[in-house]
Amino acid sequence: MADIKTIDDADFAGKRVLVRVDFNAPVDGEGNVTDDTRLRAALPTIDKLVGDGARVILTSHRGRPAGEGYEEAFSLGPIARRLQELLGRDIVLTRDLIGPEVAEVVDAMENGDIVLLENIRFDKREKKNDPAFARALADLADAYVNDAFGTAHRAHASTAGVAALLPAYAGYLMEREVATLTGMLDEPKRPFVAILGGSKVSDKIKVIDALMDKADVLIIGGGMCFTFLLAQGYEVGASLKEDDWVERAAGLIEKARERGVALLLPTDVVVADRFAEDAATKTVPVSAIPEGMMGLDIGPETADAYAAAIADAASVFWNGPMGVFEMEPFAAGTRAVAEAVAANEAADTIIGGGDSVAAVNKFGLADAMTFISTGGGASMELVQGEALPGVEALRA
Repeated sequence: MADIKTIDDADFAGKRVLVRVDFNAPVDGEGNVTDDTRLRAALPTIDKLVGDGARVILTSHRGRPAGEGYEEAFSLGPIARRLQELLGRDIVLTRDLIGPEVAEVVDAMENGDIVLLENIRFDKREKKNDPAFARALADLADAYVNDAFGTAHRAHASTAGVAALLPAYAGYLMEREVATLTGMLDEPKRPFVAILGGSKVSDKIKVIDALMDKADVLIIGGGMCFTFLLAQGYEVGASLKEDDWVERAAGLIEKARERGVALLLPTDVVVADRFAEDAATKTVPVSAIPEGMMGLDIGPETADAYAAAIADAASVFWNGPMGVFEMEPFAAGTRAVAEAVAANEAADTIIGGGDSVAAVNKFGLADAMTFISTGGGASMELVQGEALPGVEALRA
């Protein structure tokens, strides 16, 4: 990131600084933030700006509102309350995003004050990167900081549009995310083990293909493994599969063979008669998946093989669960992988956002990981070698 200015390159004393953060955190029915990982990740940048004496204007999205105005279900009210607790200072939450009422709030700010704009996606112009909307946001501030790596793959008004209109800087989280992920990909310690899970091959095909060129071992789990098993000639019963992607999966198996990459696929799976917590289950070899039953987790033999490969790694990148870990009968495979990654204290271990982060948090293993990315989609696109609009907009 040599051509990108960071917040260490400026003194923001007395400046109004618009900071794009990623506070898209889960909230329960009582209005409590149930996972504040993303809020905590932004604290170093906020603390630096407040310490400089900046007037900090935070903006974030949460969920998927319609973009037609305020929606209580997607309000940042719970986020503001939790952020106040974490920072130990008052946070002013605006009802509007732009306009005279917001300008009045910003004009009344003193050095060190923090304002949080309501959900930026309450205005449909955000996702369209509307120039007038971006200009109105920019008019609130003297400088812009992007610390939302989780949205860096989106060319929205608050991630790309504003950056072109103000002096723009990367926050500490953005800087660390890009440096860590690109560093791992460019010069990984070897053996480099990549673990990929999730539902569909079609969602991860570019990532799998890219990692074939970089990893020594590639571990496949989750629903997408059944498309690979089909490519090997197995029957997969009622398991999730993508018939249109079987040929492509077969091509990846062949590419791994040609490149000398150890491609590890399940040898046994946990199957169920239905997708439910109380379903009837059993463990079977992948050669004997019963018709009408669906695979919902890797089996213990597979988990042991995956754990052994992870134990030998010097670098580990993990994105995607091994099964439906949210349901206890199908959590063992993901737990085994998480525990294996955590146990390898000598390796650089990177969790590439998304459900993998939820998994390591669920199993209480987050502190054992070297680095946990806050951006699932952004980290995947970076791994694929694609330019991230939110990062490109910061380049000098």
